[in-house]
Amino acid sequence: MVVVSVPAEVTVILLDIEGTTTPIAFVKDILFPYIRENVKEYLQTHWGEEECQQDVSLLRKQAEEDAHLDGAVPIPAASGSNLQQMIQAVVDNVYWQMSHDRKTTALKQLQGHMWKAAFMTGRMKAEYALTIRQFKAQCKLASLSPLYRSETAGEMAQQLCTPHTCWYPRRSKEGIGFLRTRVKGSCEIVLTSPFRSLVQLIDGHFDTKIGHKVESESYRKIADSIGCSTNNILFLTDVTVEASAAEEADVHVAVVVRPGNAGLTDDEKTYYNLITSFSELYLPST
Repeated sequence: MVVVSVPAEVTVILLDIEGTTTPIAFVKDILFPYIRENVKEYLQTHWGEEECQQDVSLLRKQAEEDAHLDGAVPIPAASGSNLQQMIQAVVDNVYWQMSHDRKTTALKQLQGHMWKAAFMTGRMKAEYALTIRQFKAQCKLASLSPLYRSETAGEMAQQLCTPHTCWYPRRSKEGIGFLRTRVKGSCEIVLTSPFRSLVQLIDGHFDTKIGHKVESESYRKIADSIGCSTNNILFLTDVTVEASAAEEADVHVAVVVRPGNAGLTDDEKTYYNLITSFSELYLPST
C-alpha cells in the first residue's frame, strides 16, 4: 500500500465531494437526473412556499444576468404571468443551466432544496465511495484536526451527501464518518455508530459563495474563514485543475483516484501524491 505522509503543519483537512467522498456515478446517475425528472413536479407542489419563491427569485435574477448568453432562458416577472407558463420557464431555465454545466448559486440552491425533500421523504439515499468494511476502528487518537468540505454544490447539498443516516438514522445498516483525527502511525477514518448523525463529524462546508475550486483565491478565503494559514490545509480532490489552484495558494494537496474518476496523465501521476483510500494518509503523531 502506498502511503502519503501528511506534513506536520497540516491541521485542517478539506474534502472535495464528487469523486472523492461520493462516487461520481451517484452524482451523475442519481442526483442530477433526479432534478431533470422532478423539477416541474417539485415546483408545482411547493410553489406557494416561501422557500420555493426565494429559489425562483434567485433564478430569475440569474437569468437576467445571463440574458447576453446564447440560448439563455428568461424567467418572467411574477406579476401578470400565467402560473403554468412561469413554472415552465423556470423548468426550461434549469434545464438550460444544467445542460451547460452551470455552477450558479441559484441553481445549486434549488437543487439542494429538491434533494433535501427527496431525502426527507425517503425517495433518495446518499452513497459514499467507502463502507465500514474497508476500515478498522482499532486505533488510538493522538490529537484532533478539523475537517471541512468544499464543493460547487451548496452547503445543504453537501450535508445531504453525507450518508443518509443523517436523515434516517434507523434505516442505516452501516455507516462511515470522516472524523478529524490524528492517529499514531497512520491516518484512520474512524467508524461511526449507524445511529449517529454523520453531518456532525464535519466542521464546516464551503460552496460557490466563497469561490470556485479552480480559483486559488477561493482557498485563501477558506483559510481566512477557518482562521488558519493556507499551508495548514490538506485538500483532497480528484480534479487536478482544482489541485493546481490550491497549490497556487500554498495549500497541500493529494489527488484521490477512484473508479469513475477522470484519468490522469503520466505527468500528473508523477507530480501529485495519489491515494485510493483515506487509510493511505499517514499523519505523524503529535
